Amino acid sequence: MSYDNETFAAVDLGSNSFHMVVANLVDGRALIVDRIKEMVRLAGGLDKNRYLSEDAITTALQCLERFGQRIQSIPDTNIRAVGTNTLRQARNGIEFLGSANSALGHKIEIISGREEARLIYLGVANTIFNEKDKRLVVDIGGGSTELIIGKGFDAILTESLFMGCVSISQRFFSDGEITTKRLRKARIAALQELENIQELYRVYGWDKVIGTSGTISAVANVVTSQGWSENIITPDSLSELKKELITIGHIDDIDYPEVSQNRRPVFIGGVIVLSAVFEALGITSMEYSDGALREGLLYDQIGRQFDKDVRDKTVDRLMNRYSVDGEHAERIEKTAKHIFKNVKSEWTLDKKDDLKMIRWAARLHEVGLAIAHSQYHKHGAYLLSNSDMPGFSRQEQTLLSILVRLHRRKIAIEIFDQVTDDVKNRLVKLILILRLAIVLNRSRNRIKLPNIDIKIEGTSLELQFSDDWLDQHPLTEADLETESNYLSITPYKLLYS
Repeated sequence: MSYDNETFAAVDLGSNSFHMVVANLVDGRALIVDRIKEMVRLAGGLDKNRYLSEDAITTALQCLERFGQRIQSIPDTNIRAVGTNTLRQARNGIEFLGSANSALGHKIEIISGREEARLIYLGVANTIFNEKDKRLVVDIGGGSTELIIGKGFDAILTESLFMGCVSISQRFFSDGEITTKRLRKARIAALQELENIQELYRVYGWDKVIGTSGTISAVANVVTSQGWSENIITPDSLSELKKELITIGHIDDIDYPEVSQNRRPVFIGGVIVLSAVFEALGITSMEYSDGALREGLLYDQIGRQFDKDVRDKTVDRLMNRYSVDGEHAERIEKTAKHIFKNVKSEWTLDKKDDLKMIRWAARLHEVGLAIAHSQYHKHGAYLLSNSDMPGFSRQEQTLLSILVRLHRRKIAIEIFDQVTDDVKNRLVKLILILRLAIVLNRSRNRIKLPNIDIKIEGTSLELQFSDDWLDQHPLTEADLETESNYLSITPYKLLYS
């Protein structure tokens, strides 16, 4: 299938700004045709109890409605929208997402800090491709700072630190006053965040340093316009900038033309974080790249359409790491695909996204055996909930962990409280498919299963086996009976003959 001349879009709900890029795919290359950025300052609306304020929510939703108008004609499969650090923190983030999805007209995912880092690197790699050099990429957002070392298109080391231009500005410069003492305190706090990773990064090393996103762009433009450096950021130019900010004395009096009115309240925090990164890692110079998270999202989504999905590689790595029985997983995956094919229309399941989730769960349902056989489904669910899984959003990891948690034994209904009702209805169907595939392959032998006809009538699913196969396999019949009892707690009924 060719995707040439199709339009793709990526939306980044950052802690400081919301960004959207729209691109047309021409001859296999993404040509950016539109960029929209709005300073929303979502992190500024997070109170001390980590709840988003009503004003912050209103501003965010209004922005998303405008973004939604721009992308309403783009196919859903060609759009990806993600939330970052502030939505990772917000205790009312799930409630916000319900309204945000409606405002944008598309599902928004929350991604982990390391997934954010991976996507940032991908955005830079596609903007400034360099196959030879190892590159350190630095991105300072509103609430977090990402540092990545990579080569070509591959991120090798990824880290997301809990500091950003908004959080540092609010913590140390909340009244706007800039003093030497405050700069020193902010610098030490930033260096503490970097302390755990600086030795690892220095030892690994890099050939070039690239900065990206609004804070670093503003700093690069200021130090160049002031004549402190030429098109790059250096330690000396940062030192000059900090001296001048102390002389200026107050956030309201910052009047560099290169720093927008909206960015001025958080500019000082960004300068401190960037300076600490230079100091901790011993950086001597930094270039700037326009590529960032939104471009990474765009290229990642295009890759998924061409079956170059990094999530498949992540699943394979987890299988190898935890020594999963690949042959058994493959048999279960094959059976699950057969069942899925027969029920997807009646159950209105998505032949791409839902099938992928089933396939990943089939491959990973036994990862918990690496910890212990007893309760291994619970161990597996824990691993999938808490592992770094490149390509997966937090919602996707939650769905996958629930599938693994509920693939055997009793179905704990309370686990569905982690998801919304619409997701729950879909998830129950996926669990049913996975459980049946596992039951039918419980003997773990390589004997090919017979042809199984599957009939759906309302909430009843009937398995019809050829000839007298069930009579010859009484253990399977007993397993199906047990499974039928387990499923009685759901709206679905299992029949077999």
